[in-house]
Amino acid sequence: MAEPGGQAEDRAVPGLGRVGRESLQERVHQELARSLMHGAFSAGQVLRMQALADTLDVSIMPVREALARLVSEGALETLPNRSARVPLITPERLEDLAQARCLVEGELVRLATPRLDAAALDELRRLTSDCEAAFDRLDSEQATETSVLNHKFHFAIYRAAGSAVLMPVVRSLWMQSGPYVRASAVIYGRNPSLTAVHHHWALIEALAAGDAQAAVAALHADITQSFNLIRGDMAREDADG
Repeated sequence: MAEPGGQAEDRAVPGLGRVGRESLQERVHQELARSLMHGAFSAGQVLRMQALADTLDVSIMPVREALARLVSEGALETLPNRSARVPLITPERLEDLAQARCLVEGELVRLATPRLDAAALDELRRLTSDCEAAFDRLDSEQATETSVLNHKFHFAIYRAAGSAVLMPVVRSLWMQSGPYVRASAVIYGRNPSLTAVHHHWALIEALAAGDAQAAVAALHADITQSFNLIRGDMAREDADG
């Protein structure tokens, strides 16, 4: 009930509005989206509402709303019993994602090429060196760490493109691709002879030279190599099964 003489309004803090339920839902969505993009979840992994709510220290409602949003964005699939699932890897989905990523991310690289200064290129070199070192360690955290570093590397380039329209598109693609990035990182980890970051070095070299065409080609090679590793792994599993 309002207080006499507008005293409730007098105590309001200027510049602040009420924090609605949607704000918490947005934060939960952002955290789950970040985890998906970083490859924190494996393909086929079941995400149960109560477990997520307990981990995030929130109620069920914002988790339910965030999961529904991620389902609508194609990053998750609905399951019964208050849960969702990271989609399974299929040849059709793999091919579709590979083509979409090459198209969208290639354009972002083209736009970013003339915008990256010496400091930005040095940061890309640092991230690539860190990723290379993480692959060399071959420990249990390798897949997660390399996936995070890979995300930071690519998005440092994509943000430089300055496209407010394409960035939400590429984030959606990465939410859907997270399990594939994680799967390829696991394959790299059990095959130390494979070079995981040489396309990153080629991309940096092309960006430093201001050669957009070569930069896009290096990006396409990077995306294609990871997806080809998964294709090969699936073919071997089919042959063994």
